[in-house]
Amino acid sequence: MSRNIRRRFVRKFWAAHNDSPAVRGQIRSLLDALDAGRGLNVGCGDTRLDPRMVNVDLAETPVVAVLGDTLALPFADDCFPLVVSQETVEHVSDPFLAVREMARVLSPGGTLYLQAPFVIGYHPGPEDYWRFSRSGMRRLVEQAGLECLRVEQAIGPGTGMYRITVEFFAVTASRVIPALYFPVKAAGSVLFFPLVWWNGFLSAGAQADRIPGGYFAVAKKKKIA
Repeated sequence: MSRNIRRRFVRKFWAAHNDSPAVRGQIRSLLDALDAGRGLNVGCGDTRLDPRMVNVDLAETPVVAVLGDTLALPFADDCFPLVVSQETVEHVSDPFLAVREMARVLSPGGTLYLQAPFVIGYHPGPEDYWRFSRSGMRRLVEQAGLECLRVEQAIGPGTGMYRITVEFFAVTASRVIPALYFPVKAAGSVLFFPLVWWNGFLSAGAQADRIPGGYFAVAKKKKIA
């Protein structure tokens, strides 16, 4: 399988969280409201959200405009009206400092969109440290001095169950033959994908926060009086 085909396969099935209706709708709403200036995408990877977004990442990819550490962003204070970070803070050693850095470069009155996983297997990139509940997401943004407007599920319990089920069978197969991990994971990603279709139904229940795939928080930086 070529690298491009593998990337498309992963994004279509296993790592489809950034394409969920809730995420797409919220990101589009924030981009539509970006009337002037440029936004910042922290930990962009190979994602290009919008031409107005400055892409920063620790690793170089074709879409990265600035190489920089999330824990010490190479930008001045108060310079971006919108900061977006998707599935990045779980990979940094100090997510609290990372969000404070995002708040620092956010202009007064600006908006932070922060997205992170809750139920997902270990996925180093280059390392993997953290998972965040609904309360954890709120704490991340509030400790940075931001006003948390809302925390919502980025992907629901169906995705949480899907991820763990696929990993369970892939890890089990690898105990028999280590080389089977990735082939079984690929097959399981397709076979068990219908579990994702339960997201809408399960997310409406009283116990929806037990095993969702992840959350996003939307927060504001106070305007200068």
